[in-house]
Amino acid sequence: MNNIAVVILNWNGKKLLEEFLPSVMNHSPEAVIYVADNASTDDSVAFVTANFPDVKIIRNNGNYGYAGGYNKALEEVEEEYYALVNSDVEVTEGWLRPVLALFESDPETAIIQPKILDQKNKIMFEYAGAAGGFIDRFGYPFCRGRIFNTLEKDKGQYDDNTEIFWASGACFFIRRNVYRELKGFDEDFFAHQEEIDLCWRAFNLNYKIRFCGSTVIYHVGGATLSNTNPRKTYLNFRNSLLMMTKNLPSGQLLPVLFLRLCLDGLAGVQFLLQGKLSHIMAIIKAHFSFYALFSKFLSKRESKQYRNYYKINSIVIKYYVLNGRIFDKNI
Repeated sequence: MNNIAVVILNWNGKKLLEEFLPSVMNHSPEAVIYVADNASTDDSVAFVTANFPDVKIIRNNGNYGYAGGYNKALEEVEEEYYALVNSDVEVTEGWLRPVLALFESDPETAIIQPKILDQKNKIMFEYAGAAGGFIDRFGYPFCRGRIFNTLEKDKGQYDDNTEIFWASGACFFIRRNVYRELKGFDEDFFAHQEEIDLCWRAFNLNYKIRFCGSTVIYHVGGATLSNTNPRKTYLNFRNSLLMMTKNLPSGQLLPVLFLRLCLDGLAGVQFLLQGKLSHIMAIIKAHFSFYALFSKFLSKRESKQYRNYYKINSIVIKYYVLNGRIFDKNI
């Protein structure tokens, strides 16, 4: 029996499945392929059934977003390893073999991310994960190969197998037993940063999250929700605050949250200078939603949260004040 499942979450994504599912089918002989459908209203499920009869279909009874959609679907998936793959991802020949070898060589490695390049410009890293993620002290995520909106060209500078802090949900490998131990993604996130939260919880249990530079995939990015969409701004700002509420070490919780809220205010000023009023409103809405959910997320905190989670105090200062646009290997 194959011991890895490739699970593609779908919601009204027939065009994406038409374009990218063939690469998954052609290059994944080691895997069982699933399409987990979030109650699509287009004919994407009929398309898969007619054209790819070997793909297993899991039908969710509603659109539960990324977090809930995967949680419900993976209740039915029993392979040892999960590869959670966005529907706008093109995979490459042999992409699964290095990941499986890394899992099997190190039992403490629980989560793996491949190299993620831009499907539209294949020499460039892609925004959603690039060569593996970190966060700064205030919860701002950044990647090797991508800091804020500055992307690096892939020159082989990150062709390694190294520990990272978070792996991108665009292509997210995890052991089944760890996923279930962590009770999957937090469904209150709906979408965006739930993978960072899950990685942080794994990190707090001393599991390793690794980058596998010898596996390459290409990601379109923004196919379901563009970076210019205020909805994405809302989810990113809100979910980052919720994630920190759950996972920050106790002594740092309130002071770090307060400073982060102030930094969000500065982000609002930047949007104002750019004339992006809808994004300012998205930040305000995110903060009010955070306040409403604060008590609930306090109750989700684990009893022991003491590990140092960041390698740099402020990526905001490094990027905007010190002009640090490229990932520094000394971080």
